[in-house]
Amino acid sequence: MAQKGVVLVALGTPEAPTPKAVKKYLREFLTDRRIVDMNPALWRVLLEAVILPVRSPKSAEKYRTVWREEGSPLAHFTKLQAEGVATRLGPDYRVEYAMRYGDPSVAGVLSTLQSEGIDDITIVPLYPQYSLTTVASVYDAVDDYRAGASPKPKLHRVTSFETEPSYLDAVAKRARQAWSLTNTPDFLAGDKLLYSFHGIPEALVKAGDPYREQCVATAAALDKRLGVPDGGSMLTFQSKFGPAPWLKPATIETVEALGKAGVNRVDVICPGFAADCLETLEEINQLNRATYIAANPHGEFNYIECVNDIPEFLDSLANVALSV
Repeated sequence: MAQKGVVLVALGTPEAPTPKAVKKYLREFLTDRRIVDMNPALWRVLLEAVILPVRSPKSAEKYRTVWREEGSPLAHFTKLQAEGVATRLGPDYRVEYAMRYGDPSVAGVLSTLQSEGIDDITIVPLYPQYSLTTVASVYDAVDDYRAGASPKPKLHRVTSFETEPSYLDAVAKRARQAWSLTNTPDFLAGDKLLYSFHGIPEALVKAGDPYREQCVATAAALDKRLGVPDGGSMLTFQSKFGPAPWLKPATIETVEALGKAGVNRVDVICPGFAADCLETLEEINQLNRATYIAANPHGEFNYIECVNDIPEFLDSLANVALSV
């Protein structure tokens, strides 16, 4: 019988690509004060009256373009990641996955483990780089559960793994796999590799959030592994939400500018995402691709898939789980 537990925690996903399911998911996501820090009463009125009715149908249509036969791509790959880590850690560990927003919930998974006598649990948020908006939010949910739990579980907390060698090896392997099919970019001829990370508000970084610094460290380490020369890569940020200033440069503005400047090849990889999801498959591989091609119809745009369930990344997650 397993003596220890490991819980991989992903952001979350709707249960179906429908307005109703997306509305439920967005409501939970957008009422997290880590995500939107406004007066809760005022924000709830705006959310229910304007944002959810408008955004849910539009988001559902986007989800439909990436939905798999198995369901949500994020849920599909997160499940495979948990199964792969379980195989690597062996019978002494029970490995489960949870969603910060949606199901299976963090509280539900922790409760199940404790009901089976597993009180020694490692939490692995599936965000390589730490941010208050992601990893801290996961631990809000963990702490909320622990506050009401009896007995209190013994928790081991992973906070980031932005320069973990095995994680970097996995991302580099993914890029090389893609380049074996498309050829390696000709950086000397001006081809560009974009490292696109999810954005966060600039105010959080100014207040001390280490996220941008960790993204820079990841990108620099990947440049070395991939042999990218100075000027061959760019660090960009995607998925802006709301009117506040977010980290720049924006990925979509960058690919458009590169296209207009006549850069003939742009490759985009997303090292801040542990699994392909709406933000990579629709936003990058569809919207950003279309934006670049509109600016440079004869150019080449390549999206490099996330690490998903490749063996090297499963090895990395197992290493990370054992590191705390």
